[in-house]
Amino acid sequence: MPASRLLPSDEAVDLIALVRDLATRELAPLVARAEREEEFPREVFRMLGRAGLLGLPYAEEYGGGGLPYEVYLQVLEEIGSVWSSVGVGVSVHALSCFGLVTAGTEEQKQRWLPDMLSGELLGAYCLSEPHAGSDPAAMTTRARLDGDEYVITGAKAWTTHGGHADYYKVMARTGDGRNDISSFLVPADVDGLVADPPEQKMGLTGSATATMRFDGVRIPVERRLGEEGQGLKIALAGLDAGRLGIAAVATGLAQGALDQAVAYAKSRETFGQPIIDHQGLAFVLADMEAAIQSARATMLHAARLKDQGLPYGREASVAKLVATDNAMKVTTDAVQVLGGYGYTRDFPVERYMREAKVMQIFEGTNQIQRLVIGRSLDRGNAGRLARVSDS
Repeated sequence: MPASRLLPSDEAVDLIALVRDLATRELAPLVARAEREEEFPREVFRMLGRAGLLGLPYAEEYGGGGLPYEVYLQVLEEIGSVWSSVGVGVSVHALSCFGLVTAGTEEQKQRWLPDMLSGELLGAYCLSEPHAGSDPAAMTTRARLDGDEYVITGAKAWTTHGGHADYYKVMARTGDGRNDISSFLVPADVDGLVADPPEQKMGLTGSATATMRFDGVRIPVERRLGEEGQGLKIALAGLDAGRLGIAAVATGLAQGALDQAVAYAKSRETFGQPIIDHQGLAFVLADMEAAIQSARATMLHAARLKDQGLPYGREASVAKLVATDNAMKVTTDAVQVLGGYGYTRDFPVERYMREAKVMQIFEGTNQIQRLVIGRSLDRGNAGRLARVSDS
């Protein structure tokens, strides 16, 4: 993928401010009802597509924004601070485009990418299976070549946008070797593709998650991305970028929780003064702020490496680990700051706390992130070199 053009800092600031205003005006009024009623906000994604926000890190020639990943993540953070379900959805949609951008032919890109980046086509990402989550190479979904078509049979679990997407980025086994996996773009209206009823989740209830079943689904060879056997490589490369997307949403979620906690602490009085003036509570808020700034800095460091074309896989895992663990702590502390009110649905912090939990699970559990980071430590001074490149 060509390096993103540099964006002047004042232009980036203007874009982020514009997204913050859009999220406040257009998204915030919809959140409570959509999450309560478990309504999937398909029109919101069309609106974000029309605003040019679904394809920010991808090339302008296909309808994207051509922006550095660093800027895209800050935009994603602004969306996540208001509506995590939508922030996660934007990140997953970008991930569903990744294989086409990096491994698709020019003809494939011209045919599908403009509608994907504009939001006319909403994507989903199908990698995990009921018994192949942290170990995707153990998948059993198979794509068998039959003439000029592939026949896909199997099931994919935990599919974000499952049952609502217009296309599914699917990884399926095309050989007998552990890594003989290929990548496909499957349209939602093809015969044999069925979504199970959505999962009943503790959080992100405005985001549909479902198992997708492929019962002899036939797609033409031209919908394969890259060569046979390249699918796992494509998927894992996309996950590095996707982990940064989740880090951004988690950081935004934590920021939203802190904003709520500070506003409450300013308005609530005990012993004749706002509770924010009590040192014990002020220290809790200070720790929350420090955790958010730490997560943001770690995330943007990894993004800068990506924008420079440098290896960033370990840093993406660090960012995902730090941001999501910190989001869990910050949202829990926000509930504590609000006391009894924090435990009720009169304030959104209880929802933030429920939403933060899954951030530690998807795009690779935080235990898997620790495994990735630990295995990378035999690379000697790689981390130090990354720090030099970022200075």
